Amino acid sequence: MTPHALIRTLTPLLVAAGLIATPAMAQPDWEQRHRDGLAAIVQQWLDAPHGDYGSLSFTYWNKDGAVPEDCAACHSQPGFLDHLGANGSAPGTVNAPAAINAPIGCASCHTEAAHALDEVTFPSGVSLTGLGPDATCMTCHQGRHSGDDVAAATEGLDADTVSADLGFLNIHYGIAAAVIGGADLRGGYQYPGQSYAGTSTHVPSANTCTDCHDPHSTQVIDTEGCMSCHRGVENLRDIRMQHGDFDGDGDISGGIHAEITGVQAQLDTAIRTYASEVIGTPIGYAPGRFPYFFTDSNGNGVIDEDEATFPNRYQSWTPRLLKAAYNYQAVKKDPGGYVHNPRYLLQLLHDSLADLGTVVALDLGANRRP
Repeated sequence: MTPHALIRTLTPLLVAAGLIATPAMAQPDWEQRHRDGLAAIVQQWLDAPHGDYGSLSFTYWNKDGAVPEDCAACHSQPGFLDHLGANGSAPGTVNAPAAINAPIGCASCHTEAAHALDEVTFPSGVSLTGLGPDATCMTCHQGRHSGDDVAAATEGLDADTVSADLGFLNIHYGIAAAVIGGADLRGGYQYPGQSYAGTSTHVPSANTCTDCHDPHSTQVIDTEGCMSCHRGVENLRDIRMQHGDFDGDGDISGGIHAEITGVQAQLDTAIRTYASEVIGTPIGYAPGRFPYFFTDSNGNGVIDEDEATFPNRYQSWTPRLLKAAYNYQAVKKDPGGYVHNPRYLLQLLHDSLADLGTVVALDLGANRRP
């Protein structure tokens, strides 16, 4: 649908909702001004991930002719409306496969059902209420698994024995809501006996999804506003409010983002070391290639193109390896996690490293747990 076609569809809906003025209430140039305003908004949406008609997020199921119920709520606008109950069905579930080539659009959020949505239940089973407009964002940006699923899958199994019953659990993508909630939502695998950061809060003017992200373009709205408080830095990745040397490299001059990526690189090495030395089957990670962890058949330390295939997916999982790999992926799948809840992510990474370090030689003496 073109921007102008969307505008013709949206204008009466927005007038009825009281979101824009009616022609009788407006100046003579009402139609042109609102067409221009709506055109800009529609173009922002079409340029953003939610409106990317060619994205794999919305085209993966084209070969099947429909988006299955388990995926439809977030990967098809009709599926999202079904989940809301806006189509007359029971809310909270998708009742039928949804149409393909129908990415999330204006009608997903600008409906009475979406405006009334105020509660979201996360994969851990925890429900949050009183969310307001954030509820529509959190419905999809929560992941598909929680650390509870990892605990259940590995319960009663020997930590370092390969089990045919185990497979990689992918938390999914765009998991900002789960990361913000930290220990309260248990998105990551939380090791017994450790304490974890809970819900991350910010200043009152930057404490909701749309305080920081434009709802149509999804871009961060005002980085200059951030810099007005966090003085002396050039971009968001340079900000840090915690000054420990979490990756143990002796350098704390960078932002907290650098600490997170530093510890994650260490965890990547530790995962590969454990798989080779303890299991005897080398492993590697391939970003953007499902299911992400593959057998490093030639043992060269990277996953080559011919190795990143589903039949070559890693299948020699032990409980210890699964827990670390799950947390590694959880941190990977929130690229904004250094803002959303850096303390929680660093704790997940640190504890995953420490656990692997009980059976393989790792030098973690300089690392600090936040």
